[in-house]
Amino acid sequence: MSTPLFDTVLVANRGEIALRVMRACRELGLRCVAVYSEADRDACHVRYADDAYLIGPPPSTESYLNIERIIATARQARVGAIHPGYGFLAENADFARAVARAGLVFVGPPPEATEALGGKVAARHIARSVGVPMVPGTMEPLTDVAEAHRIAEDFGYPIAIKAVGGGGGGGCAWCGARMRLKRPLKVPAARRCSRSRMKRSTLRNT
Repeated sequence: MSTPLFDTVLVANRGEIALRVMRACRELGLRCVAVYSEADRDACHVRYADDAYLIGPPPSTESYLNIERIIATARQARVGAIHPGYGFLAENADFARAVARAGLVFVGPPPEATEALGGKVAARHIARSVGVPMVPGTMEPLTDVAEAHRIAEDFGYPIAIKAVGGGGGGGCAWCGARMRLKRPLKVPAARRCSRSRMKRSTLRNT
């Protein structure tokens, strides 16, 4: 029987997402380490884990998205692997590389796959190249609000204006009718959210 690569996993997420990963780890006989922000001290995933570590204040940018803090905690806890759950750092190629540089196992896809599929436009091109069915949508980023109007008329409503690099609903504006898309803040608001959360402001229609 082969020796396991690791026996302890740090789950870099919170709440029900972290719980699902931890339950799977328990079924495999692995120990679970939780991380939590000051706002999540009494959260279910903290109570369920074999061990738990505070990683920062409530804002996710200072806790669950803090790569250096999570890596340092993993070393402190002497885990062998980090599972990102989904959301937060799960689709961050830099995080996957940081985990590998720390000599730990990243439980997820290689960073190259994450980068190839991380942007919605690139992912749609890859999907089309291998014949995967897709919902109607743009194959290139929108250039301005006028283009959004034109494409919406071609596709029909409802439509969603999405951040190319977004996830979890971030940088997404829903438009159920022409008048809603005509509101001047729809596209700029989606762009601002995308720039704030994903550090990029390109948008697409679907």
